Amino acid sequence: MQTIEIFGVTISLPDGDRLGAIAEMGVAVLAILIGGWLLVRLARVFVHGAVGTLLERTAALEGTASELTEIEIKKRSDTIESLFVNVVRFFVFMIAGLMVVERAFQIDIGPAIAGLGVAGIAVGLGTQSLVHDYLTGALILIENQYSVGDIVKIADVGGVVEDFTLRRTTLRDLSGTVHTIPNGQVTVVSNMTRVWARVNEQVEVAYGTDMDKVKRVIDQVGQEMAADPTLAEQIIEAPHVERVNELGDRGVTLLVLGKVRPAAQWATSGELRRRLLTAFNENGIEMPTGTLLTWSGQELGDYGKQPAKARGTTGARPSGSGARG
Repeated sequence: MQTIEIFGVTISLPDGDRLGAIAEMGVAVLAILIGGWLLVRLARVFVHGAVGTLLERTAALEGTASELTEIEIKKRSDTIESLFVNVVRFFVFMIAGLMVVERAFQIDIGPAIAGLGVAGIAVGLGTQSLVHDYLTGALILIENQYSVGDIVKIADVGGVVEDFTLRRTTLRDLSGTVHTIPNGQVTVVSNMTRVWARVNEQVEVAYGTDMDKVKRVIDQVGQEMAADPTLAEQIIEAPHVERVNELGDRGVTLLVLGKVRPAAQWATSGELRRRLLTAFNENGIEMPTGTLLTWSGQELGDYGKQPAKARGTTGARPSGSGARG
């Protein structure tokens, strides 16, 4: 043991062998810390490139439900990156910390690793549903299954996506009810606002109606809607008669299809039905009607004592995919 005096203060220095051991331990600890830091940095660069490539590929193959802004794309990318980088950082720092403890204090970390393994299993069993929620949320983000503002149906609940995190999705249905769904329960996603939507109407006319005339009238209404400045931006393909879809008991059903922008199918379908009713009246095209018999007697014993009253009822056509959410 060597001693030196500096400004009246005596300092004890370890001998050469001990000093060398301390220096060697310090270098090893420093190397472990630098190695862990480099691994985290490399992981961040790798994850950034992989996530960027994956999001671009997904957008090119599947498109997006709406035109995402640069801020939304960056937010989506940053969320995925932070998830994976934090996972890598946790494991790297945990392993580096155990190595430093072993190197600095000469402690056997074997039992500690075994204990951590048992604790990890216990925590994993207790939080597996939470982990499932986060992993499913990450996959939803990566695959761009839906975004905020989309109209979807998931877990038998339909509505507008108001909020989305890695753990849960929040929907608001047409009646205004808010539904919170853990992402782990998302098994099938029906996205009604992905790239484009379909106008799908079934128009029923009476037997004996000139089908060629009906087709001309419906197609003309569709063309007029596509030319309307207030609707043109929403219509990709004008509504038109696709085929005679059914020969029913009351009339002939024609299938009318069109293609519109996302979330415009409901308003466009409603406008199409309104215009078809007007056009049918102007062109003398009849829609089928039925006859419903009602009895004025309230008791079973009155059956046959009162005359039946016939009331004409119109078929609820045209009808189609006008129900939203």
